Amino acid sequence: MAHRPRTVVAVWLVLAGLGYAFAVGAVGGESVFDRVTTGEPTVPGSESVEGRDLLSESQDGGASVTLVVSGVDPTDPALSAALDAPRRELGAIAGVEAVIDPLALPGGVESPAAAPLVARSGDGFLVVVDLDAALTPTARDTAIADVARRLGQVPGELRDVAPDATGVVGGSRLIVQEITSQIREDLRTGEAVTLPLALVVMILVFGGFLAAAMPMAGALASIAGGLAAVLGLSHLMDVDSSVVNVVTVLGLGLSIDYGLLIVSRFREELHRLVDDDGGRAARRRRGDGAVASAIERTMATAGRTVAFSAVTVAVAISSLLVFSPDILRAIGAGGVAVVLIAVATALTLVPALLTLTGRRLLRPGLLARIPGIRAILARTMDTAREEGAFSRFAERVQRHPWVFLGGAVLVLLVLALPLAHLELRSSTTGLLPPTSTQRTFVETLAREYPAATSPAVTVVAETSLEQGEAWARELAELDGVATVDAPTASGPYVVIGVRPDSADAGGSVARDVVTAVRGVDPGFPTWVTGQAAFQIDFVTALQDDAPLAVLVVVVATLLLLFLMTGSFVLPVKALLTNALSLAASVGVLVWAFQDGYLDDLLGFVSTGGIETYVLALVLAFGFGLAMDYEVFLVSRIKELHDQGRSTDDAVRLGLQRSGRIITSAAAIIILVFGGFMVGQLLVIKEVGFALAVAVLIDATIVRLVLVPATMTALGEANWWAPRWAKRVHARLAITH
Repeated sequence: MAHRPRTVVAVWLVLAGLGYAFAVGAVGGESVFDRVTTGEPTVPGSESVEGRDLLSESQDGGASVTLVVSGVDPTDPALSAALDAPRRELGAIAGVEAVIDPLALPGGVESPAAAPLVARSGDGFLVVVDLDAALTPTARDTAIADVARRLGQVPGELRDVAPDATGVVGGSRLIVQEITSQIREDLRTGEAVTLPLALVVMILVFGGFLAAAMPMAGALASIAGGLAAVLGLSHLMDVDSSVVNVVTVLGLGLSIDYGLLIVSRFREELHRLVDDDGGRAARRRRGDGAVASAIERTMATAGRTVAFSAVTVAVAISSLLVFSPDILRAIGAGGVAVVLIAVATALTLVPALLTLTGRRLLRPGLLARIPGIRAILARTMDTAREEGAFSRFAERVQRHPWVFLGGAVLVLLVLALPLAHLELRSSTTGLLPPTSTQRTFVETLAREYPAATSPAVTVVAETSLEQGEAWARELAELDGVATVDAPTASGPYVVIGVRPDSADAGGSVARDVVTAVRGVDPGFPTWVTGQAAFQIDFVTALQDDAPLAVLVVVVATLLLLFLMTGSFVLPVKALLTNALSLAASVGVLVWAFQDGYLDDLLGFVSTGGIETYVLALVLAFGFGLAMDYEVFLVSRIKELHDQGRSTDDAVRLGLQRSGRIITSAAAIIILVFGGFMVGQLLVIKEVGFALAVAVLIDATIVRLVLVPATMTALGEANWWAPRWAKRVHARLAITH
C-alpha cells in the first residue's frame, strides 16, 4: 500500500464507481431496489408457507386494485350515474378484467352480494378493479399504475353529488411499492443525517478535515460495495428490502470504525518516528522513509487488530446463515460481504490515502488556528499521552474493582428486566408510518369492510367440499374463533377462512386459534396459514436453529480470542460480559418499542411486540460490534502486557491509548444507527435504536467500567491457560 498508493486509490475509484452504477441500475438496467422483495418473514418448507403456496397455485385470479370511498351515502341514487364514466374508462384500461362496485350490481346496495362492498357504518363503499391473471409482470405493473391513477380521480368526480367524498386507493402490489419506496427514502435520509455528523466527530478527533476524510472515503467505498453485494445476492436468493438498509448501515459504521483506528495509529507511529530526535521534526527531510515505515508499523499493529476484529464480526454475523428463514440468511450473507468490503477499504484504501498525504497529517489543520475552536480541539483530539482522562478513570475503577463490577452488573440487569415479557411479532403494514396511505387503506378495510378482507387464519384442506363443511362447523366451536367463512372449493383443495375474536391478526388470540386448529386431526391433510401462522413458524425456527448459531459464535469467539491473547480466561470473560450487555440492550428495545414508551419521541405506533427477525439480527450484529470494541481494547492491553507491563498498568494505559478512539468510534456508529431512526419504517427504527443502544452500553458501562474492573479483580489470572494451550498459542498466536 505504501509503495503503490496511486494504483490502489485508482482501483478503488473504479470499484466504487461500478458499485454505485450497478446499484442504481445505470449498468444492467435493474437497480438494487427493483430486485428486492417485501413480505412477511417466512420459513421455507414450513406449514404456513406450504399452505400459502397451495392457495396461490389453486387460485387463478389476477391482481386487484381497490378504491375505498368514504364520506358518501351508498344509497344515494345519484351516485350510480356519477360512476358511469369512471367505470367505462377503468374497463377500457389494458389488462383490466372487471370493475366491481355495489351500485352496479343487480338490486344495487340492497343486494346481498353488495354487503361486503358497503361500509359497516354506511358511510362509504368499495370499487374493486380485477386484472387479467395472464398479464406479464411488466404489463401488470403498468396496468396497476394506470388503474390506481384513474381510481384516485374518482372521489373528486363524486363531489358534485357527495361534497364530502374522499378516497384511498390500495392493493397488495401498492403496499409492496410503498414499503420499498419508504426504504429508499429512509436510506437517503439516514445518510444525509449521519454522514455530516460523523464527519464532524472525526474532525474533533483528528483536529482537521484531511485526517477525518480518510475513514469517510473508506465508508463511501463500503456503501458502494455493500449495495452491489446486495444486488448480487438478489440473483441468488430472495432478498427482503430491509436488507439494503441494514447492510448499508453496517458497512458505513464498520468502515469508519476501522478507518479511525488505522488513521489514529498511523499518526501515533509517524509522530514517534519524526519526533524521536528530541522534537526536531522539521529537520527530518522528505524521502527519509518515515511515512512508509509508519504505514508498515500501523499495518503490523492496528491493521492486524482490524483484520482480527473483522473476522470476529463476520463470524458473529455468519451465525445468521444457520437459520432457516430467508430474510436472516440474506442479512447474514450481505452482512459478511459488507464486513469484508469494510476491512478491505481499511487495509488498502485508507493506508494508500495516508501515504499520499504523509506528513501533512502532523500539521495543525486550519480549524486548529481558530482560537475558540483550538481550545475545543485540544480537549477532543486523539493524542498519544500516557496519562489522561481515561487512565485517571481506570485508576478510580482499579481502587475499588468489586464495587464498580457489582454496580455495572446491577445496572445491566435492571436494563434487561423488560426481556421477561418480550413478545415477537411479524407485521406488514404495521411497519409503515401512521401517515402512510397504504396503512390507512388496510386499517379502513379491516374496520369498515371485514367481509371484504382476507381472514386472519386460512386453512387449506385436501378433501371434499362436504367434509370441509363438516369440519368448518367443528372449527367454529374452538375457543377464540368468532366466525368461520363458508368453505369454498379451489381446485383439488377446500379453503376455509377462520376469523379470530380479535382484530389483531398477529396477536395472542390469533396465535391461539392457529395452535388450536393445528391441534385438531380431521382425518385428511390440512395446512394452516396467515399472519399468525407465519409468526408461529418463524419463532419456532428461531428456537430450533438458535443452539447451532450460538455454538458457532461461542466456539469461534473462544478460539479467536485465545489465539490473540493466549488466555482461557479472557475469552470466557468477553462472552459473559457481551451476553449481559446484549440482554440489557434488548431489554431497552422492549421497553421503548413493545411497551411504547418512546412512541411519541420516535414517531411510531407500537405493534405490541418486536419484529421477529429484529431480535436475531440485533443479537448477531450487537455481539459482533461488542467484540469489535473488545478486540480494540484487549489487543492494546495485550501489547502493553507483552512489553513487560503489569496487568494493572496494561489495563490503565491500554484504556488511555484506545479509550478515546473507542469512544469516538462508538459515538460515530451511534450517530450512524441513530440517523436511521429518523426514517419512517418501523423495522429500521427498531434495528437502528437497538444497535445504537447496544453500542452505547458497550462503550460506556462495559468498556469503561466492567472490563477494567473485571481484569483488575482477576489480576494475573487474566492470562491463565493450561501448559498445552500455551504451547499451541506459541505456534499459532495472532500477535503484533
